[in-house]
Amino acid sequence: MNVTLAVKQYISKMIESSGSGMKVLLMDKETTSIVSVVYTQSEILQKEVYLFERIDSQNRDSMKHLKAICFLRPTKENVEHLIQELRRPKYSVYFIYFSNVISKSEIKALAEADEQEVVAEVQEFYGDFIAVNPHLFSLNLQGVARGRSWEPSMLQRCVQGLTSVLLALKKCPVIRYQLSSDMSKRLAESLKGIITKEYELFDFRKTEVPPLLLILDRSDDAITPLLNQWTYQAMVHELLGLNNNRIDLSRVPGISKDLKEVVLSAENDEFYANNLYLNFGEIGTNIKSLMEDFQKKKPKEQQRLESISDMKAFVDNYPQFKKMSGTVSKHVTVVGELSRLVSERQLMEVSETEQELSCQSDHSNAQQSVRRQLLNPQLSELDAVRLVMLYALRYERHSSSILPALMDELSRRGVSERHRRMVKAVVEYGGKRVRGSDLIAPSDAVAITKQFFKGLKGVENVYTQHQPLVHDTLDQLIKGRLKDSQFPYLGASTLRDRPQDIIVFMIGGATYEEALSVYNLNRSMPGVRIVLGGSSIHNTKSFLEEVMSAAGQSGERAQGGGRQGNRR
Repeated sequence: MNVTLAVKQYISKMIESSGSGMKVLLMDKETTSIVSVVYTQSEILQKEVYLFERIDSQNRDSMKHLKAICFLRPTKENVEHLIQELRRPKYSVYFIYFSNVISKSEIKALAEADEQEVVAEVQEFYGDFIAVNPHLFSLNLQGVARGRSWEPSMLQRCVQGLTSVLLALKKCPVIRYQLSSDMSKRLAESLKGIITKEYELFDFRKTEVPPLLLILDRSDDAITPLLNQWTYQAMVHELLGLNNNRIDLSRVPGISKDLKEVVLSAENDEFYANNLYLNFGEIGTNIKSLMEDFQKKKPKEQQRLESISDMKAFVDNYPQFKKMSGTVSKHVTVVGELSRLVSERQLMEVSETEQELSCQSDHSNAQQSVRRQLLNPQLSELDAVRLVMLYALRYERHSSSILPALMDELSRRGVSERHRRMVKAVVEYGGKRVRGSDLIAPSDAVAITKQFFKGLKGVENVYTQHQPLVHDTLDQLIKGRLKDSQFPYLGASTLRDRPQDIIVFMIGGATYEEALSVYNLNRSMPGVRIVLGGSSIHNTKSFLEEVMSAAGQSGERAQGGGRQGNRR
């Protein structure tokens, strides 16, 4: 159950199938992202792919000495672009791979356009999603809902994305969904319809315990995406923004030209892979060790290069130094910028209050903490608003709620009207009226006892007390205690045994904090493999855009996209 490996294997297979010789990789906007997240350009160059082009690019040169490998989403636009391409081919031969199921009528249209018989192969390779980490995938969709219903094109794209994940991992699952969310039920039913229609594709070898797909709705836990983060990957996304593994550092004061955009990929960066889930304090220590290691290995300026063998050894080692030097400067820059933002925005104090709001239920303390933070002139507008949102979600129906006073305080601070409107929008999106679960108050004796003991033991780290709701949901699911009344099965199939392969999909976007929970569950529960996916991966800013989009108050939205031969 490794989504990164699944996509990598598809791409390797495409390139190998075309045989030896110089090749061009022809992609669309989305498949470019899908490929770039799992492979570096230099890795693909080693496989004789010397050119990367977009199918929608108007000014491509004719290069008859190149073979074309086309990796495209099966959209109407892409099929039309391909038809035009095949009528006037620019390359010697075409190997066409669609990232999802394509209709027979579109295959027929392509065959009719191929008058010069340049197409060698047409196949479906199901890499129709962004493989962020081995156990985390995203569909890069923003604004999937209108009110509490699907934006139609987004429903179609989520069905396609999930179909592709299931086919890539070779799973035909039993489906459970969140009853309190109509969107969850709709997605479950649409997906089931595809599995039934394409039953031949889903005819995988039966396992003793069938895999399980659990469909959840972001609105059940609006608290997690509002919190500041303290582990490396989550923190980078929260404070700097990770987009397909890339970080834009162009606004960092005094940044050098070659570090204006950096790539953080666990596949190709050992330091990042080893530190993804460590907290900020540990990363600081590890950066120091990385620097010291580099200092030791750095070639001395006056290194004696007397013999040919000395020079050869130096040249052989130098690419490694260069790579290490790039890794060191990249991580020192990123961690340095995180550190600057933490101190400039006083995020340790802010985070302590956030954790108190999300994990404790002392209203008197909570209101004092929020008021104290709002009086701090250095508190950023985003942090002021998120504290008030967390208070509003936490104490929504408290008899002594001071929310009106906090809203007045935001006005006095000069917080924009758009940000103030977001407070009400977040409560409408993920408030008590909407939620199907007990996000906040533990209602049964077991949960209260658990909290009590957690309190007695004290907390190892005051900034990471919070556990996302999905952690408890999965824990209950694995132990066979997840209530059918809240998370019913779709259709007649049920699971009597403990699930082993679990795919969780979060409508409205997952977070890196939830990915960390899944990573920890995978490590601590032998025999259980969990993959988490979301319509996107949120930080606070993108989550608030999602909320405003659902409320019909956002101008910015992402676009959503749509058999022959052999299927893989």
